[in-house]
Order: sequence, then structure tokens, then C-alpha cells
Amino acid sequence: MAEIIIRNLRKEFGSFTAVQSSSFKIEDGEFFMLLGPSGCGKTTTLRMIAGLELPTSGEIYIDGEEVSQRPASQRDIAFVFQMFALYPHMNVRKNISYPLVSQGMPRAQVKAKVAEVARILGIEDILNRPVGGLSGGDRQRVALGRAIVRDPKAFMMDEPLGALDAEFREHMAEELRALHDRMGATTVYVTHDQLEAMQMGDKIVVMNHGVIEQFGAPQDIYDKPATMFVANFIGSPPMNFLKGHGALETGATTVKLHHHEIGIPEMREPFDGDITVGVRPEHVKLADEGAYRGEILATEYLGTTQILTLDTPAGELKARIGSEQAARVGEQVGLNFNASTLTLFDNQSGRALRSDLNEGVLHDG
Repeated sequence: MAEIIIRNLRKEFGSFTAVQSSSFKIEDGEFFMLLGPSGCGKTTTLRMIAGLELPTSGEIYIDGEEVSQRPASQRDIAFVFQMFALYPHMNVRKNISYPLVSQGMPRAQVKAKVAEVARILGIEDILNRPVGGLSGGDRQRVALGRAIVRDPKAFMMDEPLGALDAEFREHMAEELRALHDRMGATTVYVTHDQLEAMQMGDKIVVMNHGVIEQFGAPQDIYDKPATMFVANFIGSPPMNFLKGHGALETGATTVKLHHHEIGIPEMREPFDGDITVGVRPEHVKLADEGAYRGEILATEYLGTTQILTLDTPAGELKARIGSEQAARVGEQVGLNFNASTLTLFDNQSGRALRSDLNEGVLHDG
């Protein structure tokens, strides 16, 4: 497998810039997620790493070799598409073996490799079946098998579970991650589903309009969002945004929300401008005598938890609380926030302010 390094990667289509000066590193054996909404540049980035698109500028290193201007056939990678791209006139065995047969590998070696891959994927019993009658999950396994059988340096996956229904998609995500761990593969995976990225990835790049908004481990991105876009895109429900006011000095530990002061992580540098306070729904606590108050507008029961929608002087927010807690629509409740769980943003730029909480956040644009 291989380490992949991206430096100042850029892709232009005429006057449109799809990817703007992206830089990041994918460690050998890492499961790496490219995450973002449609049109953010994640698939274009993947295709440039794979060699299906050549960059306008920038460098791509795979296993220490600069490959940015090499075609896909010279990069020793395997690509798995969302729509499987299987050969309908071949059975499962022939689909998996096709890359090896086309390379002229001896028949006995091909047979042994296909048998090994089929065992890894648990599809020994369907090797002689036509692919046309297979379920979506089995067809995806066959597509994976055709990629695995080559022993490439890295796997490129473009929303490979996107065509599956929700329940089976979650099951296949678990299988795919377990397969990755068994093989120790370097995998680059594109998705628009933040839950899938958080569940499967070792590292995540969050993209928006061709720009990397944040790069890091899933938990760091969730706990320390670098921008309001990331805070809103990651999490279900997403982070709440409340309007604060007043200049903040270095070392400040409180901010005003409407006419109430609440504790915040200690500021590392001064800020004078419009501020937004970000708080995750699970960090909003109900209290009889909370420092802040709101009216319950709606409740959504989710089994072990419930989601409350509250109206507050600084804006609407959502709270995730235990289902055993009493909460009635129209009720006025007190609200408490733990300072260590809050993130402060510059409302104009959308970027997180430097504080105790986000001191280690990596901004990458």
C-alpha cells in the first residue's frame, strides 16, 4: 500500500475552478474520506488522484513518486464506482478475474487469486452466477473483488454505497471498514454523507466550493469545527448558532447572549466584531434556574432521546435530551451551557476564533 501526498492541487474547467489549491497527506494504510455537498470538488479531487483527470497545477505523490501528469494506467490504483460498472455478459468469476487475465497472468495463479478474494468477501457460493441477477450488495462485493484482486497501491472509491438502500448501506459500510482493516489498504473514499464519513474514516477532508474547510480526525472535526460551514454540515441535528455581542479581550471567559452573560472557552486573542456562539444540541442542558431561558416550540421523540426546538432571545436552537425528561410544548425552561463545549465564530468570515477549545484546529484553505 502507499502514502499519498497532495500539494497545492488545482483544477480548472474553463473559467470555473473546481478545486482550489488543496494540500493534505494520506498516511499509508489510512481510510481517508473526502466529504462535502454536491459540487464541492471532492469527486474531482479523487479523479485527479486516480489519474482520470489531470490537474491544472499542483503535485500528487503516490508511494513517493510524483504522478500528477501520469495516466491512471501508470499509477497502480484501483477504482470502485457507485454504479458498480460490472460486465453484464460475464459471470462473477470472470468479472473478478478480468484485470488479471488482461495482464496475461497464468491461469492457475488467476484461479488462486480469485478464490482468495472470494473467500475474503464471502462470495464463494456465487462465483459461477451471472451478475445480472445479483442483489445490490452482492454486485458491490463483486466490484470490490475486481479491485482487490489486483493488489493495487491504493483504492479510490466514489460513493460506492450510494445505490444501496439505507439499512443495507449501513451494513455494507461496516463490512467495507472491516475489509479495509484486514487488508491494511490505503483507501480514499468520496461521500456526501457525514454519518458515513464519521463512521468509517480515520481522517476526513471537508470541502466546500472547491476549498478545504477542515482536515482532521472525525472526533476533532466534530468537537472543534474550524468554520460555521463544518459545524453546520457535521452533526445531526447540526450545531446551533446563537448571536452574541460585545468586544472580547484576550483572556475573556464570558460573552453576552441578548442580555445574559454565559461562560466561554478562554480567548487566545482579542476580537471586536459580530460573534456567533456555536453549541451542539447534546450540550444544551435544561435546568429549573438556567442562566438563559427559552420556550419549547416542538418535541421529536427518538426512542432513547428526544430533540427539542426552542425559541430563545438569541435565536432558535435545538437540544438533545433524554427521553425520560419531561418537556411540553409551550413550556418556558432554563438553559445551561458548559463553556468547554462552546465554539465561537467570527460571524463575517465564518471561521472559528482562537480559544482554549479550538487551539489545535487545523485550518486549510
